[in-house]
Amino acid sequence: MRPAGKDLRANFYYRIAPGEWKLVGTSEFELVPEGHVGLVCSRSGLALKGVIVLNAPGIVDEDYRGEIKVILMNVGEDTYLVEEGERIAQLVLTPCLPWDLAGERGEGGFGSTGRI
Repeated sequence: MRPAGKDLRANFYYRIAPGEWKLVGTSEFELVPEGHVGLVCSRSGLALKGVIVLNAPGIVDEDYRGEIKVILMNVGEDTYLVEEGERIAQLVLTPCLPWDLAGERGEGGFGSTGRI
């Protein structure tokens, strides 16, 4: 038996106050194979504590080359301390039909289209 998703772990310590969100690095790169899309999903144990992936599921395209980062939000009542190496999200792979789009992706991520 295999898990449905790969655990993504925090690359540093983070403090997230109630109502706050943080962009948390994972030190993971190029995890999505050709013909697939990665879906960044909340972990049930963290969600029970009030910490969720804000844009779940986050999308990681097969041609994304930068560090996979996770937007965590604390919707709970207490400050949450993310430990370095803590499992913060899961990356689930699913097959994806390609779009015929011109241009190439780089390492920008989060707003790299210039709209933010």
